[in-house]
Amino acid sequence: MPIPSVSQTEREEVTRVIEDSIGWALTKDTERLFSIVANDENFFIFHPDEGSTIVGFDAFQALGRRSWLQDAFRATDFAVRELRVNFAESGTCAWFSCRLDDHAEWNGQPIGWDNARWTGVLEQRAGKWVIVQMHFSFASPAE
Repeated sequence: MPIPSVSQTEREEVTRVIEDSIGWALTKDTERLFSIVANDENFFIFHPDEGSTIVGFDAFQALGRRSWLQDAFRATDFAVRELRVNFAESGTCAWFSCRLDDHAEWNGQPIGWDNARWTGVLEQRAGKWVIVQMHFSFASPAE
């Protein structure tokens, strides 16, 4: 059942923020990216590999400079599938889960993820939705 305090417009904005947190790379729109993630030391991302775990906005920017902002990197496409978004009763916090396909090239060679599991948390801060935490993982093959 939808939380009464969350409008359809806010639901659509949360969906845009989630999609833009990946889609920004198609045009390398860093202004959009950096405006939709929490710009503080509590921003957190768990990536599937330990070396890419992010703690804090500064670490996130540093990872971007080493990877997505390099000329060698070119995003090619992405798909957010099975997106589910839930809101806290207050209407100021949301969490999501989905499947993600995210493709790019590094020096012309294809890279990316297919069918990654992606979850995250957003907060409404100063009237704007920002991502405060994300987690990416892959299902283990059945044994």
